[in-house]
Amino acid sequence: MSTIEAEHPRIWIRNPLSCWTGNDLDATNGIVVQGQNIVELVPAGSEPFERCHQSIDASAHVLMPGLINCHHHFYQTLTRAVPAALNKDLFPWLKTLYPIWANLDEDAIYQSTQLALVELLMSGCTTAVDHHYVFSQTLENATDIQVDAAQQIGARVVLTRGSMSLGQSAGGLPPDGVVQADATILQESERLIRRYHNPNEGSLCQIALAPCSPFSVTPELMRQTAKLAKQHDVLMHTHLAETEDENKFCLQQFGMRPLDYLDDVGWLHENVWLAHGIHFSNEEVARLGESKIGICHCPSSNMVLASGICPTKDLVHSGAKLGLGVDGSASNDGSNLIQEARQAMLLGKLRYGASNFTHHDALYMATHGGARLLRRPDIGDLRAGKAADLALFKVDEPRFSGHGDAVAALLLCGASQADHVMVAGQWKVKHGDLVDVDLVQLLRHHQQAALRLASAHQ
Repeated sequence: MSTIEAEHPRIWIRNPLSCWTGNDLDATNGIVVQGQNIVELVPAGSEPFERCHQSIDASAHVLMPGLINCHHHFYQTLTRAVPAALNKDLFPWLKTLYPIWANLDEDAIYQSTQLALVELLMSGCTTAVDHHYVFSQTLENATDIQVDAAQQIGARVVLTRGSMSLGQSAGGLPPDGVVQADATILQESERLIRRYHNPNEGSLCQIALAPCSPFSVTPELMRQTAKLAKQHDVLMHTHLAETEDENKFCLQQFGMRPLDYLDDVGWLHENVWLAHGIHFSNEEVARLGESKIGICHCPSSNMVLASGICPTKDLVHSGAKLGLGVDGSASNDGSNLIQEARQAMLLGKLRYGASNFTHHDALYMATHGGARLLRRPDIGDLRAGKAADLALFKVDEPRFSGHGDAVAALLLCGASQADHVMVAGQWKVKHGDLVDVDLVQLLRHHQQAALRLASAHQ
């Protein structure tokens, strides 16, 4: 064996029970991975073109691309099912939790980032976006901490530098203690881009800019962020059209609906993606499509907060890019992307009819759709040359017994955990267990951080 082969052996993941590639290519007899990439799809009745150094029997598994989570708030894993925040709509829910989140410290950010990424990995998710927007005088370097935490876990991440600059005294929703000056936000945003953003194929860490929402940032910050993002060619992200309350706020504060506001501040273009995107008119859906904008569908959060149902199929038909996200673990209250795909499928069927929204639609949203939204042509489906990000699920639990279509069964029967997960050619989950992480220790530290956060608010 040559030195190159020894360092990067060819691994044949062979004979899967079923394979969903996310495209029309045949990988009935598995795939071959070498280094960080997929180098071959093996069709039915065939074997790899070249000798493989390792062979992994996948005959009990469904093989698919690693799932892509396009919107999350990792820190919210520390405030799941907070009694005072239960059974509330978005605005009162936020007002209840803002004072708790104001006490976040560096250890809380580290533990919550690791816990969220571990939870996502175990659900088959290999790429995750986080939208962190709570900064204070005692927590200025949250994104730096997240970079370190993500590197330790080994997941692929897009960390968005969120921000809030419109406090209650100026007519915004968040308390003044968790807002920052526009100049500080922009300076920090540029620093993070220069230090951590890797735009290259195969990148494990990218930075995007993400002023939180129309009710928590100034229009001037939105405009200056757009200029900065264009200068560095990075994506932009924000919450938009999540609730009718937001529509009313924009009309009262800016004299226009959320989408017109987005256009006014220079954000209506293809390098932007929006979280939720629920309350759009038909004319606005058409405008979103013309702009090739991205929308992240967050079905569970939308249901928990009773925000509404995203018009997913209408957005896709208009030309918009559509991805899937678990959203924050205080409004979901989980970080499980395969379960989120099930929710998206069920909600899609409810809105569009049983035959008009399928498990394939939901899986596409959770893989290739997310890759398009994040401008990542190197991930999102299985084909030669793509990053070796993949998930293998077993269907041997009682819930799956009697299934006919194994891929459909993952969503219809409610899969909750992947058996094996690979990121960039490295196994991160094997036989349902984390490879590089002491889960017992992480859970203990995370729970301690959650208790400290709760006690700091009392």
